Amino acid sequence: MPLDLSDESQYDRARLRQWARGRARSAGVDRRDLLRLFAVGAAAGAVGLGSAGAAAAGTGPAAVPGTIKPLPPELFTIRGTNAETNFAALRGTGPLTPVDRFFVRNHTTTPQIGTDGWKLTVWGGGLAGGPVGFSYDRLRALPAVQRTLFIECAGNGRSFYTTQQGQAVSGTAWTLGAIGVARWRGVRLSDVLRLAGVTRGAVDVLPRGLDDEVVTAGVNLGRVRRPIPVSKALDDVLLAYEMNGQPLPPDHGGPVRLVVPDWIGISSIKWVGDIEVSDAPLYSPWNTDTYRLFGPAYAAEGAPMSRQTLKSAFELELGASVAVHRTRLLTGRSWSGAAPVERVEVSTDGGVRWQRARLHDAPRRGSWVRWSLPWTPRAKGAVALLARATDATGRTQPATSPHNTQGYLFDAVVRHPVTVV
Repeated sequence: MPLDLSDESQYDRARLRQWARGRARSAGVDRRDLLRLFAVGAAAGAVGLGSAGAAAAGTGPAAVPGTIKPLPPELFTIRGTNAETNFAALRGTGPLTPVDRFFVRNHTTTPQIGTDGWKLTVWGGGLAGGPVGFSYDRLRALPAVQRTLFIECAGNGRSFYTTQQGQAVSGTAWTLGAIGVARWRGVRLSDVLRLAGVTRGAVDVLPRGLDDEVVTAGVNLGRVRRPIPVSKALDDVLLAYEMNGQPLPPDHGGPVRLVVPDWIGISSIKWVGDIEVSDAPLYSPWNTDTYRLFGPAYAAEGAPMSRQTLKSAFELELGASVAVHRTRLLTGRSWSGAAPVERVEVSTDGGVRWQRARLHDAPRRGSWVRWSLPWTPRAKGAVALLARATDATGRTQPATSPHNTQGYLFDAVVRHPVTVV
């Protein structure tokens, strides 16, 4: 029976069996080092590749050396090498995230790469011939496609494992602002792979970025890269060169990046410079040590991650003050990596009663829906606002999210504190 590659789980089990038999290989890291990292990840929750650790509030662009665009504090919270969008800053912006408010997730620093000097090389044992190069102009000459899609960091919502569930996790302490929706324009990765001569024997596709190499735990891990099954690569993946109608900015992967619909953000490699098409399963540190689920609920080797989960967020500051007896329109956004969001419910009394919110967008996969609900507070004091979404699979956000040591894929209903004054 063919593997179901709508997510990575079945494929990952096959990859692990082949790894154990010596038929899979590590891409660019010595096997002993990779095994050591795998063991560290399983035992301690990962060495934290490029992780910024705990939240660190910044005051402006200088707080993130190597980032190009301004990061004013009213729009972003600085977290190490990353910048989280303040969700309240999205209120009134429409369905697309403006580029000036789109979150930044960097493992190192943003490279500045001109279109004249950029080249994509496609190579590997899964091709019929040798390496094939694509200049920026050649890429843009291919048939273009345009899709509206979200990109979301796998750790989005991570801080709530600790603040709501009392569970320790490692990694950048995102709230809910490590997501953005953009209109991406580019070419189908499948068109590029077919022009390069992809064969029936191809198994994995490994894009690699052009940012600096990552060094952690005394090991040079090379540039950021993470394999995806060839079936996913030939399905719906884009090589994007425009974002919201403009050339792709440096901080968001320009001149060219991958956009992998519905999957965790690490799959959408920025500043892509080469793509290996392999006839054997591949491993990299980004699918062994990090971006796996480790913890008591998982096997020793951890569980794979691919598809994003279900979330909701208010377009309101955490801890905001609101006036008693005055009607306020609560607004927010909900999204899912599995299916379109069809229903959003809001509670203004900590979860005792729920009201259905009005949706302002047609539900569609790969994007979010904006919603609203009027609220008139009747008494002063602390209140927890809650929002929960249900997608077309019938799944509703749960009260708690299964714990994993690196804090990925938090999907529980978030308790949003406000004070009525």
